[in-house]
Amino acid sequence: MREKPTVLAREIVASSRLFRVEELQLRFSNGVERTYERLVGKGVGYGAVMVVAMLDGEHAVLVEEYCGGTDDYQLSLPKGLIEPGEDVLAAANRELKEEAGLGARHLEHLAELSLSPGYMSQKIQVVLAQDLFEERLPGDEPEPMRVDKVSLRELSSLIQHPQFSEGRALAALYLARDLLMQRGAFSL
Repeated sequence: MREKPTVLAREIVASSRLFRVEELQLRFSNGVERTYERLVGKGVGYGAVMVVAMLDGEHAVLVEEYCGGTDDYQLSLPKGLIEPGEDVLAAANRELKEEAGLGARHLEHLAELSLSPGYMSQKIQVVLAQDLFEERLPGDEPEPMRVDKVSLRELSSLIQHPQFSEGRALAALYLARDLLMQRGAFSL
């Protein structure tokens, strides 16, 4: 394994309500020095969760919400921040109830994913939710989310959908599909 670069200096060069831009002065093991910038959280977060909620053996829940980054409505998996004192599975179930009006009797942590490790420090926990039931909790969304579904048999064509572009959600769906196939709960 390679030796990590030495941090020569670290400075916050910009800040907003949600994020900070941190500039890192680095020296690599071969002596080369570079300046990197990365987006970091405000330091008060407890992480985030993304939920692959299975309606049945084949279909996963998608929700539609407005996304400021792309300035349009996108389909994705239910997701959100973990609250203080909340564990990953409880946060996943809460977000599922807030965004899709569904709870889960069985929750399982699948993986931790990053969005863009070259530029962002944030990571998200992927949770598989099964044995769903109807239950809605009030959330912080500015408007109700439309609930949709996707077949795990159609993941390769999902990326062609004009409202679906989130790579983390696609990776999470493939992880869940492969795990369910491995367990014999699903076949292509």
